[in-house]
Amino acid sequence: MNESDWLIERFAEHRPRLGAVAYRLLGSPGEAEEAVRRTWLRLRRSDTTGVRSLGPWLTAVLAGLCHDALRARAARLGRAPGPRVPEPVVSPMGGAGPEQRALLAGLSGLGGLVALEGLRPAERVSFVLHDMFAVPWEEIARILGRSAAATRQLAARARREARGATTASEGGPARQRAAAESYLTAVREGSPAALGALLAPGAVLRVDLGRAGASRELRGAAEVAGAAGALSRLAAGARPVLVNGAAGVVTAPRGVVLSVTGLTVAADGLARIDVLADPERLRRLPLPPAPVAGPAARRPVGAGGR
Repeated sequence: MNESDWLIERFAEHRPRLGAVAYRLLGSPGEAEEAVRRTWLRLRRSDTTGVRSLGPWLTAVLAGLCHDALRARAARLGRAPGPRVPEPVVSPMGGAGPEQRALLAGLSGLGGLVALEGLRPAERVSFVLHDMFAVPWEEIARILGRSAAATRQLAARARREARGATTASEGGPARQRAAAESYLTAVREGSPAALGALLAPGAVLRVDLGRAGASRELRGAAEVAGAAGALSRLAAGARPVLVNGAAGVVTAPRGVVLSVTGLTVAADGLARIDVLADPERLRRLPLPPAPVAGPAARRPVGAGGR
């Protein structure tokens, strides 16, 4: 095996972890893939003879690139006019593929990423690297060009910001499918009562329409249920999917994607409804093909067949 083949093989060993780190840092599958690609290019151009452990070296390079990307995004967007919903990994109800599972690496639903979207770049890097991937403070400090004490403070602020957020969707595949189908039935009716019956008392609705739209956030079951009529406009051409491995809906009438909705299922009902309806970001989001129509597909949503 020559040196080039050896390097390719070693990088491939670390690629799944790098993708998972980048996705949590950037909240976009496409941007995460680009960060991983740039990390590979940096590796190819670097003299690594003095590198004792390749994994931490690659993570540091990747995190630095992601930090730069987050700062550039913050400068470009400024203060967002409303809530930002991250770009999800969308899979068919049958389950995510191997590459998608590696990218998600245990994420269940959009809640975990939504909780990170309001953080400043350095806070997000400190929190994700330390709390999610056990990177030592000293290494994070080198990545950010700060002291270890400062990185601890950044992560502490991030934890306070995320405190109380429902971050994981509960239940197995059957419960996720049932939640998606029940949600679709309720919003097709456009009935606040029907939607309200599915919601947890502290339910949160986030709708991200992009920079040109009136993005908004509603809190509390009564407020969210009151949006049933508006949500019903996204029911035509909608179908259940997995959004970051949990219940979700994609609306794509005649193949044109209008929105992707992630549902966070809790013990007492739907805790979060996160709607990405930003045309610019939806255009670059890979989606699974619609299922082939057949007897089962034509059955009304909510009909039997357990």
